[in-house]
Amino acid sequence: MAQEAAAVIPARLAPRVDEHELIRAVQRGDQNAFEALVRSYDQNVLGMAFNLLRCEEDARDVYQEAFLRVYRHIHSFRFDCSFHTWLYRIVTNLCLDCLRKRKIRKEEPAVVETAEGPLDRTYSVEEERAAADPERNLCNAQLAGRIHLALAALTPRERTVFELRHYQGLRLKAIGEMLNTSEEAAKNCLFRATQKMRTVLGDFS
Repeated sequence: MAQEAAAVIPARLAPRVDEHELIRAVQRGDQNAFEALVRSYDQNVLGMAFNLLRCEEDARDVYQEAFLRVYRHIHSFRFDCSFHTWLYRIVTNLCLDCLRKRKIRKEEPAVVETAEGPLDRTYSVEEERAAADPERNLCNAQLAGRIHLALAALTPRERTVFELRHYQGLRLKAIGEMLNTSEEAAKNCLFRATQKMRTVLGDFS
């Protein structure tokens, strides 16, 4: 499953040589510097939010709120951690809040009922070839529905850790930093999430 998902956070997010100066310029009130900082991370922030939330509208709301918070609070950034860790901590917390609200409302986005069970549209890829394989399509639909059920069975924190590790390809140490916890705590959370996923996926895992 993890191999099928493209990593959203590429190597280009490594700290840039001039990033500290760019941040200092933003802290001095340089609007152009802030716009440049946003451009450096915007697609990755949006991609990360979408991967966690599986809903374009919610992902865009998180994207906007994340950069708004960066703008409001960047003066408090003290360079004691990398900027991208600080930024993704904001994004992760916003996504966690959104997932918790869904749990309270017992809602999940983009889900439709099919003969094979619930299907999350965001996991399915439309087959454009004229001669599509019906058996393969049926299997994919069943797998997508089962993945939706498996993710819905996780707590918001478990789902976030699972997505960050398997869909974003982040190391547990980085995930722990984003969630303001230890690497060991992130590892234990991932273990619980994986066990739940395997239970729900059954023969598909």
